[in-house]
Amino acid sequence: MNIHAPVTLDVLNRLKEAAGPGGWLEDADTEPYSVSWRDNWVGKTPLVLRPDTTQKVADIVRICAETGTLLVPQGGNTGLTGGGQPRISGDEVVLSMSRMRKVREVDPLNDTITVEAGVTLLEVQQQAAEVNRLFPLSLAAEGTCQIGGNLATNAGGVQVLRYGNARALCLGLEVVTADGEIWDGIRGLRKDNAGYDMKQIFIGSEGTLGIITAATLRLFPRPVDRAVALVAVPSPTAAVELLARLRGSLGELLSAFELMNENTFIFANQAMGHADPLPGAGWRVLLQADGPESEPPLSERVEAALGAVLEDGLITDAVIATSEAQAAALWRIREEQAEIQQRIGAGVKHDVSVPVSSIDAFVAEADAALRAVYPGIRQCTFGHAGDGNLHYNPIRPEDWTDAAWKAETDAVNRIVHDIVMKYRGSITAEHGVGRLRRDELLRARSPIELKLMRTLKKAFDPKGILNPGKVLPD
Repeated sequence: MNIHAPVTLDVLNRLKEAAGPGGWLEDADTEPYSVSWRDNWVGKTPLVLRPDTTQKVADIVRICAETGTLLVPQGGNTGLTGGGQPRISGDEVVLSMSRMRKVREVDPLNDTITVEAGVTLLEVQQQAAEVNRLFPLSLAAEGTCQIGGNLATNAGGVQVLRYGNARALCLGLEVVTADGEIWDGIRGLRKDNAGYDMKQIFIGSEGTLGIITAATLRLFPRPVDRAVALVAVPSPTAAVELLARLRGSLGELLSAFELMNENTFIFANQAMGHADPLPGAGWRVLLQADGPESEPPLSERVEAALGAVLEDGLITDAVIATSEAQAAALWRIREEQAEIQQRIGAGVKHDVSVPVSSIDAFVAEADAALRAVYPGIRQCTFGHAGDGNLHYNPIRPEDWTDAAWKAETDAVNRIVHDIVMKYRGSITAEHGVGRLRRDELLRARSPIELKLMRTLKKAFDPKGILNPGKVLPD
């Protein structure tokens, strides 16, 4: 463990000066930056720095490196694993990217956009739309989350099936290193084999190796036709077979394929009054296809594809949205699951991935293992079946208190993660490690892989000042 000096008044004053006028907060104004929006990660900081240029970020980091001051980079503070908040010790300074707001360039001929880290995901989408392009990364928190945080956590979302996650959508980065130098890796190239692909080291590193200050992102043709359908399937295996069949008939037009169990709809109705279009179906798939204007329209192509698999028994019923309002209503049931589950009762949340072909076996084995220990458990399972990422969130039995169920978190995690590892899956698919999964990561990864991770951390952040205690123990 690296030993760091306490943050002195002199250091705090130097950091304020580096951040510039309007570039820092202290006392009660720091509280919103010290508390997570969900799951009760609470910390404390003597200072929140809000620089508005890359040079100011570099100056701040250089001071922290010189003085051994611990620094917690933060984007929109929408993370789910405690990776963006300071710890309760109060000896860490928060570096918020919220004033890094410039859209540096939009290049529709190269299909790229270059933005600073504090631009929200929604704003990137809107900027792309203004030039008739699509930036396909889409999350429930897109109005608040920032692109720097999306890249730092390698965010996923509902369209990974077609477009890939944040890692696949980034062509170049600008990064401030742990010693305060600026690496200008802003490039709009699809092909670049000149040495190591440095940007991929920083993407997904959760601010522990460097601080992303800007990025060049890929844009795509903007779809003009869309079809959304909710489909009842007899099992997750049938859903996976349906995915294969639809990809065969629709190809790259299929952009989202979300698997949801019956409880997700029952809870949506109980908690928020959402109507269930297919009551009684044990499993459903919410799917979306996007593409250019064509004949026949996409809704007819999707209907024909579903009709073919209905005859084969892969689906038992389907509802195809006939308006944008109906499509939005279907998607709200999926997008509001975090709030829905909060209202239903305490859950132990998992963001896991397994091979797509193993989804059914994993769900069946995990369900059985948990029910054997916790009779009455309410399974809430949904996620991105197209890429094997499930949000597997067992909710407390109705006769348990929230506190009693939360006390079982470690035991539930061990049961679920052991089964994930059996299927050579991952204990975190898109949310990141942060603090929530840090100790479990030590079980889930081999000694050699952990050694390589520690080697990277030591090489890129030898003084251990960047986001300490996140991903790996400090």
